[in-house]
Amino acid sequence: MTTSASLIATDIDFERVGFQTGTLRLPWSHDRSAYGHIPIPIAVCNAGEGTGPTVLLTGGNHGDEYEGPVALMKLLQRLPSMAMRGRLIVIPGLNFPAFINGSRTSPIDRGNLNRMFPGARNGQPTEMIAHYVETELLPRADVVIDLHAGGASFDHLPTLLASPPAHGEQRALYLELVRDFGAPHTMIMDLLGEDRTFAAAAERHGKLFFCGEFGGHAGCDASNLAIVEAGLQRVLHRLGVMPEPAGPAPKQTRFLRVEGARHYVYAPHAGVFEPAFALGDQVRAGQLAGRLFDPHRPWAAPENITFGGDGTVMCMRTFARVEPGDCIALLASEAHLD
Repeated sequence: MTTSASLIATDIDFERVGFQTGTLRLPWSHDRSAYGHIPIPIAVCNAGEGTGPTVLLTGGNHGDEYEGPVALMKLLQRLPSMAMRGRLIVIPGLNFPAFINGSRTSPIDRGNLNRMFPGARNGQPTEMIAHYVETELLPRADVVIDLHAGGASFDHLPTLLASPPAHGEQRALYLELVRDFGAPHTMIMDLLGEDRTFAAAAERHGKLFFCGEFGGHAGCDASNLAIVEAGLQRVLHRLGVMPEPAGPAPKQTRFLRVEGARHYVYAPHAGVFEPAFALGDQVRAGQLAGRLFDPHRPWAAPENITFGGDGTVMCMRTFARVEPGDCIALLASEAHLD
């Protein structure tokens, strides 16, 4: 007996020409619904075989990040009336339980989708979503764009996260797309060995992958949303998917790189953190990052926390209350990708 690649089903026909909307049916049997499923909205616009690349656009990988989902929902309003080439697969709320709940992780299984790849066919719901992306969506895609923000616990400078191929035509095209997106910052991320992310999955499949962080505070910032919308339009135009004018020329992006553990600032113990820096500041190793107060000993002097390296503050924690190991800030240094 053979088993299907995924237990998630859909009525969407990825090969059918035209515009389709529907859902991915994520099985979820629980006390109130023995044979139930969670419907995850998906749209596909297909101009036909051989007309262009397949681009997978996702938001809501974390459920408290909104610039990406809003940009994709606005794109979906326009798609039925647009001339296009190739194929677009659009999922504005990929971890839909988390997205509806407004939380980083799923309220069902506490799963962080961006730490679940390659997932599991017979796993918990978040694992099953990761497995569906890995087995059904990534094999179909040529280019993948996964849109993030800092969520409730972070505020992030508007930044495209890049993973350029090592050499050749793929690298040249990738850097063209980076410049076309035109984010104020483009950063090479270092997740300190973390390989369970969407980006790691796309790399395993040999896909051109872009991620981005565009804001935070679990809000939807108008200026960051505009960056996402304009960047998507220019990238899709460059890929030939959308022949309509690409809008204003992109501004020059600033290239940066996260250089290991020295660019992370962590809370050494629980307390209340008072920052001594602002988002976007240029800081130096040894400089005061902030003071950590002990609420159980309010009369005690706070502990001074310092930066471990030089760089620009790319994102910072929004919650003053910290536990041991909480990331307070992330830095990056100037880099060159040519």
